[in-house]
Amino acid sequence: MIGLPAGTRIWMAAGVTDMRCGFQGLAAKVQTALQENPLGGHVFIFRGRRGDLIKILWATGDGLWLAAKRLERGRFVWPQADSGKIHLTQAQLSMLLEGIDWRQPQRTAEPLSML
Repeated sequence: MIGLPAGTRIWMAAGVTDMRCGFQGLAAKVQTALQENPLGGHVFIFRGRRGDLIKILWATGDGLWLAAKRLERGRFVWPQADSGKIHLTQAQLSMLLEGIDWRQPQRTAEPLSML
């Protein structure tokens, strides 16, 4: 993961997001559903219905990043709420990206041996 500048807030969008959305669709969701400025420099994380894919939207001074990660096994741990947002720390974001339950650090599936 690219190091985030100090003061960057990380927001997880509760509920399910249509993963067909790109830059404009996710930015619109940030504005309407999360009541935030998508170009404010904060990180916004969205999860699809199956739970194995997330998209991350992040605005820097010179552009907008859109990253996606799909787990081969396991699911990303997500809040039960249908709407709203959850604040994460950078450590919790790192755990989420590794497929670890960021609420109770345990892997949702053991990684395959690369031997």
